This record gives sequence, C-alpha cells and structure tokens, in this order.
Amino acid sequence: MMQIDVITLFPPMFTAVANHGITHRAQQQGLWSLHTWNPRDFVSDAHRTIDDRPFGGGPGMVMMAPPLADAVAAVKANGGGSKVIAFAPNGIPLDDAQVRRLAAAGESLALICGRYEGIDQRFIDTCVDEVISIGDFVLSGGEIAAMALIDAVVRQLPGALKGASAADESFASGLLDARHYTRPESWRGLSVPEVLLSGHHQQIAQWRRRDALASTAAKRPEMIERARAAGQLSVLDETQLHEAAAGAKAQGESFKVEQHELKQH
Repeated sequence: MMQIDVITLFPPMFTAVANHGITHRAQQQGLWSLHTWNPRDFVSDAHRTIDDRPFGGGPGMVMMAPPLADAVAAVKANGGGSKVIAFAPNGIPLDDAQVRRLAAAGESLALICGRYEGIDQRFIDTCVDEVISIGDFVLSGGEIAAMALIDAVVRQLPGALKGASAADESFASGLLDARHYTRPESWRGLSVPEVLLSGHHQQIAQWRRRDALASTAAKRPEMIERARAAGQLSVLDETQLHEAAAGAKAQGESFKVEQHELKQH
C-alpha cells in the first residue's frame, strides 16, 4: 500500500480523490491510503497563525516554516513522508515519466500544499525533497496540483487499472494518444473512420499509430524529437511523419493560394 499524506489548510478538498472514481476504487482495494494534516493544528496561538508578512516587504503573506516542519515531522512519525514534495510554479514540470517513477518506487509521499504568496524558503531547503510544477500558470494553492499528482500516480499502481488501459494512454509510448470514437457511427454528419469499423486488428493498430504520430507532430512536436532521440520511432514511423509533413505543407500552400485569389476578386 502506498501511503500519501497531504499537508493542507483545506483537508475537505481531498474528498474529490478519496471518494470518487478510480482513486476511490483503488483505495478500497487497499492500493493506497490518504491522510490529511492541517498545519494550523501545529501552532498554539489563539489565532492559529500559519503565515506572516514577507521580510523585505511586498504584497501578500508567506507561510511560516515552523508549523509546516512540525507537520512533516508528524507525518514521518506516523510512518509516512519518505519523499516530501511541494508544489510551486518554479518547480520541475511534472510529466508522465516522473509519475510512473513515483508509482513504481512505491515510496510514501508527503505533499505540501502552499497558499498565499508562497512558503518560507528555509522550509523548502531543509524539509522538501522535490518541488513540482503542473504548468506555467498560478493556482490559489497547491491542493489542485496535489490532487492531480495523486490521481496520476494512483492510476499507475498495479491493479488500479486494467493493464492495457495504462499502457495505451497518451505519453506511454512517447506520443499523444490516437483519437477515439464510439456509437453512433454517424453523428452531425461526421462518420467514424472506416478502418475502426473493419474488425481488422492489424489495420486498426496501424491507423492508431499513424494518427498518434500525426497528432503529436501537429500539437507537440518536441515530443517527436524526444521519441526520436529515445529510439522510439521506427523507419515506418519516420516515413509516415515525412508524408504527413508534406501533406500539411501542401495543404497550407493551397490555402494561401485560395486566400490570394479571394483578395484579387
């Protein structure tokens, strides 16, 4: 069982992952456990103060180091916190490889959810093993980021999903996933690609690979470069990428001609 402890000012937020969906089912299966800790429980003043004004001035407040450090100590005393992770925009970007490493390691995690302008750097320097970012944007606190990490890691635990489900997801092969379709076969004048209705498993697999390559090249070209460097692209993949690029270029040139002709009229 993977033990996950979350230090947060808003413990009720984590009912979203504890009580719903795949993470709820995995918890019932005994694959992971969740404990929440409120840093206000580790202060003794009447106002349960956990933040103060920043040295040097500036807007907002900063979370104080002592209550957070005491909360981490309590987590460790309870058998958790083998790896302590905080969330901030200046952290290392979270990716699929990192999620899979965390799941495979099976270490107990202590997740620190900051609020306000941030956390006293001395706590980060002395108590935190890793700072993670889930994107180049700012959230009101670390809770949503922590829930995203929990969901991503738990679904990779053995038994949480059917094996094929996790193996076939985006990023598992270094590419984005192919497009998906279901019934009805025709909807709003749009039809499902015929190959997916053929029942020919090899042709379907080939179509999905081509579609994944085209989608990744169009939306996340840097992933193509990483997959190429990692030796994840076959000769056939490279040929199909070249053909897709040539087709996209021809389509773009055709569009430019049409626009030019419209301007002439």
